[in-house]
Amino acid sequence: MNWKPEIDAAAARIDGHAQVTPVMTSATLWSQPVALKLEQLQHTGSFKTRGAFNTLLSSEVPAAGVVAASGGNHGAAVAYAATRLGHKAQIFVPEIAGPAKIALIEQTGAALTVVPGEYANAAEAAEAHEAETGAMQIHPYDRPATVAGQGTLMREWEAQGLEADTVLIAVGGGGLIAGALAWLQGARKVVGVEPERSRALNAALEAGKPVDVEVAGVAANALGARRIGSICFDLAQDHLGGSVLVSDEAITEAQHALWRAHRLLVEPSGACALAALRSGAYVPAPGERVAVLVCGGNIAPDPLA
Repeated sequence: MNWKPEIDAAAARIDGHAQVTPVMTSATLWSQPVALKLEQLQHTGSFKTRGAFNTLLSSEVPAAGVVAASGGNHGAAVAYAATRLGHKAQIFVPEIAGPAKIALIEQTGAALTVVPGEYANAAEAAEAHEAETGAMQIHPYDRPATVAGQGTLMREWEAQGLEADTVLIAVGGGGLIAGALAWLQGARKVVGVEPERSRALNAALEAGKPVDVEVAGVAANALGARRIGSICFDLAQDHLGGSVLVSDEAITEAQHALWRAHRLLVEPSGACALAALRSGAYVPAPGERVAVLVCGGNIAPDPLA
């Protein structure tokens, strides 16, 4: 697939719907300056808004509206985008989504159902709703329109003057990193960062194909995909520069570091990429310029008080 024209078209489509999020350089988070993209400041607190708007604006939405299964962030993005565009939305989330994300979805006015279990259980409920009502299901990561929408983030970051040899990106189902790989096409090194207890991409690369993995840990409600998306896996085989794992403790430490250094409040998934740098899971070469994508901020402030 020729991704760059698709991402260019997505950028034009979502212009005025998704925000251009700020960038900064931190001199305190690591021993060398680190470029940060603050996507947690996007509408609904994550990059997912980009893919949601691109999918809706490039599709014929039925009268029954849309349905989505989500660990929280995708559901919030679909709910926000659908209601802004005048469509009905039914969102299914697992119990582990957490109160901040559930409240965010409720604020949009979309219909919300909390399902016992994990993301896979919410996905089953969404599929049943789709079959019953004819609503259009919006997949959180493994569809071309979703990946193209997420790819607008890296396109935007480069337009903002990104100076980096390597970009560290957290991975759940793979939509975000797939978009980055699709846009960059090997022009910069992209390293996927996953929690040790939710390692869908790492396990797939190890096995040579997407495989089911266990889902657990502090970032499970955002990065807890049971299996990596096929689009991400194919792009990773061609362009990925590395795959590393970080502990829950390293993720939590990176969350606190972002708060202490810059008063940036992020959820565990949003700190996952930085955790690779601070914990030593990823060790740059001498002189290597590193950028970190901060992808989500849907957490209540209490844990960092």
